[in-house]
Amino acid sequence: MPARYIDVPKAVTGGGKVVVDLKGNINYNEDTIKRLNEQSIPYLPAWNKNEKYEPYEFVEYHDPALRADKSLPNLFPTDSKYEVSNISPKLGTEIKGIQLSQLNAAAKDELALLAAQREVLVFRDQDFISKGPEYVTDYVRHYGELHIHPTSGAPKNYPDIHSVLTGNTDEDPFQKRTNLVAYHSDVSYELNPTAVSFLAVTNSPKEGGGDTVFSDNIEAYKRLSPLFREKLDNLYAIHSAVDQANLSVSRGGVVKRLPVESKHPIIRSHVATGQKILYVNKGFTRRIEGLKIEESDYLLNFLYDHVTKGLDFQIRVNWKPNTVVVFDNRIVSHSAILDFNSSDENARLIVRIAAKGERPVHDLEDLNKPDKSIVYEGPEYLGKRLEKLNI
Repeated sequence: MPARYIDVPKAVTGGGKVVVDLKGNINYNEDTIKRLNEQSIPYLPAWNKNEKYEPYEFVEYHDPALRADKSLPNLFPTDSKYEVSNISPKLGTEIKGIQLSQLNAAAKDELALLAAQREVLVFRDQDFISKGPEYVTDYVRHYGELHIHPTSGAPKNYPDIHSVLTGNTDEDPFQKRTNLVAYHSDVSYELNPTAVSFLAVTNSPKEGGGDTVFSDNIEAYKRLSPLFREKLDNLYAIHSAVDQANLSVSRGGVVKRLPVESKHPIIRSHVATGQKILYVNKGFTRRIEGLKIEESDYLLNFLYDHVTKGLDFQIRVNWKPNTVVVFDNRIVSHSAILDFNSSDENARLIVRIAAKGERPVHDLEDLNKPDKSIVYEGPEYLGKRLEKLNI
């Protein structure tokens, strides 16, 4: 049977057309590749249905921000010219004149500290991505073990780069929904979710759009009343990868690791700053331990709504060429803004490289205490059911 063209499932890639070979490898066709700029080609996602990994186990995490000089002398040398401007008073800083590729180890530690303090750092005019997948993955390993996404595409030979192409498709993304804003904290279902994360758009829609919006979950916590915060302090929620895995399976995608569920505090504490963070997200948080279904849904929906509507503790990052965003995934929720024409030939290709952080804890005295996530064995996971049917 020859290779066949199929419409790319939005849950798997988001746009374009792919070729599926007899071994189950999924790659973009030549027509899609021709429509991307040269910088994007090394980061084009591909999938291999035979690529499998064991579920992650607990690892200790030692935050590089704790090694940093708080005055940031290596990140911002006195003899260099740079511009630093806050996007909003409490969230987000834009930096020009500092090349990430020129930072030494001490400056990289200070970068982690600044990300913990300002949460989202926007670096303009960077040569970072142009240095290629091997360089960027080696760079981010300074911050810890890199996370391999269980369902997304990745450049060939670089599984720890999360790469997503959207656009370049005839499918109407709003056929079933009025909007596609989906605030989430990346892979919060893992026992050690990601912490320091690097994000870049290598190919942007030609007519603009495709921004990323970030929400400050420290400020979201502070906006709640003291009595309400006190009630949340003792609650834990279950974060699940099952729906994400099912979405990939149902659209013909891959599941590289069996989906897991982990229990995390609804209010976590940051290792470097001690700040308390509201740690739930609609993407992966599923239920509150100890509450009945209706009670859990009611409370979680209030918290999701609180984060989504908090325009006064959010920022929106516009992806100019050669922009790199460094953000602390423990603190912020974020969402892509799919406001561009999905049939636009010049699609949006975004890449993320992220290091795993600590197991979330409410009390820092519990930091790095071992725990386990649970590999989901229930009937809701489609992958197991399809395996039994030999599909």
